[in-house]
Amino acid sequence: MEFRTVVDVPDPGFRIGPCADLLFVGSCFADSIGRRFQEEKFRVTVNPFGVMYNPASILHTVERLSAQQLSPAVTFLTLGTNHVYRLKETGEIVDNCQKRPQTLFIEEELSVDDCADYLEQTIELLRQLNPDVQVVLTVSPIRYRKYGYHGSQLSKATLLLAADKVCGLNPAVNYFPAYEIVNDELRDYRFYQADMLHPSDQTVEYIWQRLTETCLSEEALVFLKEWAPLKAVLNHKPFHPDSKEYQALMDKTMLKVQELQKKYPNFAL
Repeated sequence: MEFRTVVDVPDPGFRIGPCADLLFVGSCFADSIGRRFQEEKFRVTVNPFGVMYNPASILHTVERLSAQQLSPAVTFLTLGTNHVYRLKETGEIVDNCQKRPQTLFIEEELSVDDCADYLEQTIELLRQLNPDVQVVLTVSPIRYRKYGYHGSQLSKATLLLAADKVCGLNPAVNYFPAYEIVNDELRDYRFYQADMLHPSDQTVEYIWQRLTETCLSEEALVFLKEWAPLKAVLNHKPFHPDSKEYQALMDKTMLKVQELQKKYPNFAL
């Protein structure tokens, strides 16, 4: 007897190699998943100009990165909301209100077509930096209480439709169902933090596992197994760091780290 529904994750048609260059831009959910890749020693850039919640702000980040000639192999764009804030004085969409008075801004909701257009511009910029870049779209499962829960669902629906439109127009762009996994597969408040809005660490770890199952190469999976025991030792806080036993363990561990560095040239502590 089945007591839950398991969300199918389509094969993206590409694989991420060990220590690959990755870019994560979007909501704080992008931060959470990006940090997991960092822990596993992928070369990751995560929201370099702060968390970006809407497709317009995600575009702004990639525009700034394009000047730096950043060239990721895979980019994850995590959509949080379709709500944006325009500065009345200029009409521009701001990425952060910087605690300025709300009276200076107009709040708007981007349409499906608006969101899709911003995403298309973002993807085009990424392809200019790297014609072979793989782009993965996700929708953050984090709900926005400030819009009301019905309003939050409408916002997510807009993002889901926009992501589906972009993927339909771009066969090389993939959608990873993080939103659906949390809401349809886990579907329980025990998978949320105390605020009942943000996914728990356990949930982030589960999403990470589902992602690695479908997106990592065999070589990357082998690397994770080799790195895991070394990571455990390096993260351990000993009671007696000056003891001979601990120093011997660290010497042995660093020798194995050096072996990994020879085997995987992009690997760095």
